[in-house]
Amino acid sequence: MAKKIRIDEDECIGCESCVEICPQAFQMNADGDKAIVVNEDLEDDCVDESIDTCPVNCIAYEG
Repeated sequence: MAKKIRIDEDECIGCESCVEICPQAFQMNADGDKAIVVNEDLEDDCVDESIDTCPVNCIAYEG
């Protein structure tokens, strides 16, 4: 089973660091206050960097 990128949207503070680091996997939601995953199957170093950079640790791989 492949790993999927997940964001705990309840924990996300909308800092946009993941969007800046890895826009091919993350975007801001329509309200602009939370990040969302737009490519849950992406396996790239930028995803790992986003996980490491998130100040509230709300990004993870699942599976």
